[in-house]
Amino acid sequence: MSLSVGDTAPEFSLPDQDKQVVSLSDLRGTPVLLVFYPFAFSGICTGELCQLRDELTTYTDAGVRVLAISTDPVFSLKAFKAQENFDFPLLSDFWPHGETARAYGVFNDKAGMAVRGTFLVDADGKIAFSEVNQPGDARQQSGWKDAVATLAA
Repeated sequence: MSLSVGDTAPEFSLPDQDKQVVSLSDLRGTPVLLVFYPFAFSGICTGELCQLRDELTTYTDAGVRVLAISTDPVFSLKAFKAQENFDFPLLSDFWPHGETARAYGVFNDKAGMAVRGTFLVDADGKIAFSEVNQPGDARQQSGWKDAVATLAA
């Protein structure tokens, strides 16, 4: 089961595309948008993350850190970030496989991947927005932007 608004966001420490560990606890005091996606280089995921890249100032201007998370290994994420010029970290939930996605209730055991889960974590570590879409169901980012605007107000 996925997390709901008001729940405490599960802690995690995951390597980014450069093998630098990013921990949610280190970002306490700053709102964080967590964007779980199935796979690097796949069509819908690339489109969603490119839109996020192109509209990143919507989040950063509101003081929100953006972290994208998949079960891909760091080497794939490094190539994906370089190819698409992403200005936000891509975190690898590769091993233990999908452990963070499981903690957020967005791991598909049969396929071995994260589904499209989006969580806005407030500065106190509580879920302020939660949305889960299935792998083939592209997300509309207007809900994320509304949640960020509400949090920033």
